[in-house]
Amino acid sequence: MKKNSVLFVLFILPIVAYLFFASGINSFSKLPTLTKKIPDFGAWKSLNNETILLNNKITILGFSGTDLLKNKGNYFNLNQKIYQRYHEFKDLQFVILCPIGTEKDAQYIIDQLKTITDVSQWHFVFTTPENIQDYYSQMKLVGKLDSDFGTPNVFIIDKERNLRGRKDKKEYKEGYDTTSPSVLSNEMLDDFKIILYEYRAALKKNHNAERQI
Repeated sequence: MKKNSVLFVLFILPIVAYLFFASGINSFSKLPTLTKKIPDFGAWKSLNNETILLNNKITILGFSGTDLLKNKGNYFNLNQKIYQRYHEFKDLQFVILCPIGTEKDAQYIIDQLKTITDVSQWHFVFTTPENIQDYYSQMKLVGKLDSDFGTPNVFIIDKERNLRGRKDKKEYKEGYDTTSPSVLSNEMLDDFKIILYEYRAALKKNHNAERQI
């Protein structure tokens, strides 16, 4: 009897535990929506004078504030931990909303990023501070922009322009702190993978074989 108990503890119990936790992970196949249908950017222009839109793109959205160079390390963290791993997917973009007048600083950051990665899916988009504040307010976030109209947090926006994150009160998460490599490597990467899984599953269901998210 004792021998059977030892065998159960050593072999059967770990398998049962694995199946339990694995089923929990598989059932959590969608990242909750925090705000539905946030606005698109309209006629705001990027560094390349392009119109950047949210529709039909998975977007990592940030707000630079007026002092881009002071916070440039945040973008290098984001680039290293998230962008470089996934930038080959054509339906993904990283968009930073910036106040008009910071174009030279944004170009400097892009030029620095170019030395280590393909920057084709990095977009710095410019508008007035008033527009930035109004846009941020429409996202219905708990956190606020600082006095420079910026935040170290970035946000995950899906292809339907829905803000995604964690709703549970114990681990509520609407944005991801780019000053913390560990937050990007763990919390943000975990949540981002769920978004990718959703779209990959949808593509598989629709028998779409194109290389996209």
